[in-house]
Amino acid sequence: MKHRIIVLGAGYTGAIAAGRLARRLHADDVAITLVNAEPDFVERVRMHQVAAGQDLKPRPFAEIFAGTGVELKLAKVTAVDADAKTVAILDANGAERLAYDTLVYALGSGWNDQAVPGVAEHAYEVASRPGALRLRERLARLDAGAAVTVVGGGLTGIEAATEFAEARPDLKVALIARGGLGDWVSPKARQHLWKVFGRLGITVHEHADVAEVRADAVATAEGRTIPAAVTVWATGFAVHPIAAATTLATTANGQIEVDRDMASVSHPDVYAVGDAGYAIGDAGAPLRMSCASGTPMAWQAADTIAARLTGGRAKPAPLHYVQQCVSLGRKEGLIQFVTRDDQAKDSSIRGRTAALYKELICTAAAWSVAHPTLGLPVRRRHLATHRAHKPTVNALA
Repeated sequence: MKHRIIVLGAGYTGAIAAGRLARRLHADDVAITLVNAEPDFVERVRMHQVAAGQDLKPRPFAEIFAGTGVELKLAKVTAVDADAKTVAILDANGAERLAYDTLVYALGSGWNDQAVPGVAEHAYEVASRPGALRLRERLARLDAGAAVTVVGGGLTGIEAATEFAEARPDLKVALIARGGLGDWVSPKARQHLWKVFGRLGITVHEHADVAEVRADAVATAEGRTIPAAVTVWATGFAVHPIAAATTLATTANGQIEVDRDMASVSHPDVYAVGDAGYAIGDAGAPLRMSCASGTPMAWQAADTIAARLTGGRAKPAPLHYVQQCVSLGRKEGLIQFVTRDDQAKDSSIRGRTAALYKELICTAAAWSVAHPTLGLPVRRRHLATHRAHKPTVNALA
């Protein structure tokens, strides 16, 4: 009987993990099933572009996984039983339960309303394609002079505000930040942010806590009322709730606790990658939810699974940071170089060069989904007759 590997979720991390496993393990020995609700790969890092009215290149999974042996199952995951080693799904034909020997959990995250009154009823999000398309349709109907208020001063909020202001200079775009605008980047980088925001006419409300989102305004805890024909909520991510409902060891926010191999600390046949996994980076701090964290997590999980099944050895993937890449519309960008633990260095790239750099990074991220071994030739190995215990990273070469 083939070893059954099920991968839940086909975002950057799930798709990379599935493809990498298919290229490292022999199809005679394993059955790899990828469960995802959509038939196409979604470039999540570009959802602000979609909301601004841009069309992205289609990336159907049927083409991405053609000839790899990965079976794509278009379905919604409804439950995981980590003790019985089964996954409940719902597709066009109804409910089904799939059994696994190894599970890769990559269901990711969605927008987080932070339990702020009015967000669920009145705000829009760019954390998903349906959300981005819904916002796109709403923005297209706005008359000149309408107010668009983006809540959240992180990377997502900054990218959304600048994209909308560039695409629709007739709108009044504002950004609300809990802290200062770009207060985590270097001084020169922050000056560049202010320069771009000024040129695009974006109003910035710093050091503001949103207390309520209304149909036509945002109210802050400080007593300000900021007009908003459209409110875009970009204050962080909330992980998919399924893991927290299982017997898997999870954090308070629902992330699966994993070791250096990305294996669950409570269920070693379950691997969590991307936003769904709570992993400690090489610098000793938890990895933040991002594509920069999720991609090496996927490499690590896939290579460890392959090593465990074939009796080989997996090299530890790099779990640290190099840069933060921010698009500021299509013509401007900011590349902030950081330490291994994600703290800003003095060096950065700004302007048109940074925009091209960011575009290259986004293109490479999408390319890596179809080329999860970075285009290098690999050997598909057969499973070991007597499977060895899962090796630890410290013992790997």
